[in-house]
Amino acid sequence: MTDVFFNGTFIGTVKNPARFIKHIKKERREGKITNLMNIMYDEELDNIEITTEKGRARRPLIIVEKGIPKLTKEHIKKLKNGEISWNDLVKEGVIEYLDASEEEDAKIAMNESELTEAHTHLEISPLCIFGNQAAMVPYAEHNTAPRVIYGAKLLKQGLGIYASNYLIRDDTDSNILHYVQKPLVGTIMWDLMNYDIHPIGTNVVVAIMTWDGYNIEDAIVINKSSIERGLFRSTYFRPYKSEELKYAGGIKDLICIPEKEVKGYRTEDAYVHLEDDGIIYPEAEVESGDVLVGKTSPPRFLAGLEEFKVGIEARRETSTTIKLQEKGIVDTVMITESQEGNKMVKVKIRDQRIPEIGDKFSSRYGQKGVIGMIVPQESMPFTASGIIPDIIFSPFSVPPRMTFSQIIECLAGKVAALRGTCIDGTTFDNENEMDLRKELLKLGFKDNGTETMYDGRTGRQYKVRIMIGDMFYMKLKYMVASKIQSRSRGPLALLTRQPTEGRAKEGGLRLGEMERDCLIGHGATLFLKERFDSDKSVMPVCKKCGMIAIFNKFKNKGLCPVCGEGSEITLIEMSYAFKLLLDELKSLVIYPKLHIEPKS
Repeated sequence: MTDVFFNGTFIGTVKNPARFIKHIKKERREGKITNLMNIMYDEELDNIEITTEKGRARRPLIIVEKGIPKLTKEHIKKLKNGEISWNDLVKEGVIEYLDASEEEDAKIAMNESELTEAHTHLEISPLCIFGNQAAMVPYAEHNTAPRVIYGAKLLKQGLGIYASNYLIRDDTDSNILHYVQKPLVGTIMWDLMNYDIHPIGTNVVVAIMTWDGYNIEDAIVINKSSIERGLFRSTYFRPYKSEELKYAGGIKDLICIPEKEVKGYRTEDAYVHLEDDGIIYPEAEVESGDVLVGKTSPPRFLAGLEEFKVGIEARRETSTTIKLQEKGIVDTVMITESQEGNKMVKVKIRDQRIPEIGDKFSSRYGQKGVIGMIVPQESMPFTASGIIPDIIFSPFSVPPRMTFSQIIECLAGKVAALRGTCIDGTTFDNENEMDLRKELLKLGFKDNGTETMYDGRTGRQYKVRIMIGDMFYMKLKYMVASKIQSRSRGPLALLTRQPTEGRAKEGGLRLGEMERDCLIGHGATLFLKERFDSDKSVMPVCKKCGMIAIFNKFKNKGLCPVCGEGSEITLIEMSYAFKLLLDELKSLVIYPKLHIEPKS
């Protein structure tokens, strides 16, 4: 007897599992049982598992009986005319949804030509094996699987127009690409997802060649004049918010220009952009440290005489300022009320981001790279017809990763630009590479997309033909302006007395053991000392017991907590982190004794 489980619960047994499963599937296809149900036979455990639970990934397939698909040409004709819908096909038992478990029992054919009597289902389209993002990668059948996955991931990071009403939205960290275009080589998924409404990149002329090593290791060389004409120019938006909060006892925050008597008053220059109401005006140029909304708050803890202070000196400064290492122009200022009825001010800052060395770019095939050099147009290579590429891409990036679809897109983009129509590069169902080559030959170019090119600096002809064509490139959200980090003196962490961690906290960059070894190898002794003196502290140590002692520098007297008065105390330089370790060992009832010896 075979056990039957329903959503993991044992409900009974059956004698003939194959006949039982066949009967259940027949009832489901006839609409007598819900089509949300899936059934599977596990041969190893001799179990039948029936599932109707939520959260399962299910996908539609065409039902095949005796090698013939149930979806006929009449169905397709009726679908086109609008006589029947998708749901009608599911109800009629032409299409059914399988989950991961039931798919184990199914034999699925990719194309109708592959069908045999053993097959149970047929893919609606071979493209259905991909997700939405992966289906947007053209000519993906020529790539390795990891590169298609990388390409799908990078499509999410590309800048574009994410919403047409971005001017009146206050999304956190949003970017808008100014000059967006529809790709010359697309797929059917671009049309199905209506991606022309919010495109994410630009068509550029790409030459696949080396250029003095500046495009080594995936880097790209970009034409300076293309950037000056607006290529890949984007705007970064960041919203700031300030609210007049109410506290117990009838006291509340106050949005205004803080007076000098207020605790924590900044310099006068910080408040220079504020108007009489304490709010900044639109189109003001601001940088880190500038105040956007001036605000004062009552003291945190009302204790002692502070209860009787009613003047300004009792309040503290809590203005909203621009974040560290950021700058921009005030785009919009909105004064409104919060849900609690408090006055609320929202200020949106915009910052124009012009491509610079280190900004990240990518094609749709996982070939990401940063700008290695921005070259003036007159120094860029050019073709015999005077075409100058926008981007120079390294040829060494293609063979090891086997992203041959990038080469095909370069060829197809060239054909699309010359004939003036877009090319369909849908995976498994696209314009053939050989047809594109023939068409390029008819248009007067070499069929492999290569051309004779000349060095812009010397005017000499390159000894090899160089592939040049049109490709769809994306500017990714990772820019130098958002990542650059530097620090001189600044805040310290309270526990370790070392510099704080992280860019937002004005933190330092950590040097590990390997970085230290590099500095030793270079002989940068003073720099090394400076970096490792960040938490230098002078500690009194008892020479007798070796414990951290107490020292009063005003009276020039020392005291050991173990040996008492009169013990010999010496001042030792050490890292505060080491002193912290000694304290933690003491908390574990371990006696850390320091042996003090004179310098030899």
